Amino acid sequence: MTRFRALLLVSLGLTASMGLAQQRVSSLTGNIQHLKPFHSSVLNNDRNVAVYLPPDYEANKNRHYPVLYMNDGQNVFDGMTSFLPNKEWRADESAEALIAAKLIEPVIIVALDNAGMDRANEFLPTRVGTGNRAGGGKADLYGRMLIEELIPYINKSYRTKTGPDNTGLCGSSFGGIVTMHLGLMHPEVFGKLGVVSPSVWWDNRVILKEVAKIERKSKQRIWIDIGSSEGGKNEKQNREAVKDASDLFDELVKKGWRSGKEITFFVDKGAQHNEDAWAHRMPLILEFLFPAK
Repeated sequence: MTRFRALLLVSLGLTASMGLAQQRVSSLTGNIQHLKPFHSSVLNNDRNVAVYLPPDYEANKNRHYPVLYMNDGQNVFDGMTSFLPNKEWRADESAEALIAAKLIEPVIIVALDNAGMDRANEFLPTRVGTGNRAGGGKADLYGRMLIEELIPYINKSYRTKTGPDNTGLCGSSFGGIVTMHLGLMHPEVFGKLGVVSPSVWWDNRVILKEVAKIERKSKQRIWIDIGSSEGGKNEKQNREAVKDASDLFDELVKKGWRSGKEITFFVDKGAQHNEDAWAHRMPLILEFLFPAK
């Protein structure tokens, strides 16, 4: 089985360790609205979208808010919908606490579900393999769905601040790659990027080649991270995963992003490739991307 096929099976939950017998518990916190299944004409499919609104949204009718779009929305807010029962990013809990503590700017978080069996195809920028072993290649279409359909809908429906300085994109694994890819392709849209545990290895590290093609750096603010135990079952694979993410950071710094100011790289000691790790880092991600003004 190829590495892509193995990861695809895991991402779709077709393993024996799914824990289906575990009772799910709703873990929604704060003001979260669920949209009707959002239809994309670009991708010709539907997906659920959940929108977290900051605590003062209803009371402060004159205020507008920046927006963070998050991939794999099933896993962002609620243990009832997460891929693994009760394993979610706790983005709502983190945002509520950080806003109350005035550590971040109040932010709207839009969590859009992945496309299930088509998740890898939509998240990966290049198509690799042939026949039923092929995957990837629809990331630009996914980007069109965001830019042409979902973002305009959110801007029309909610009091948002617009422009790249107020629009972020965040995701992990394949979702981290599509975040980085779309950020490179559309800096005029996405000015804040949360590149979490990115699968840099995809297609011979094609994402590094995309960085190399940049002629001029943008004003984007970029968070990159990785767990030190993400690569697999041995230390060699763990080191490779950390090196991949580190190389992505280094290539962006070479292009002009200033470390610690416009871009940061965080290695989470002992962290694995899962929602528990990403929930642990979510407050750090929000603080870096949306610091209190």
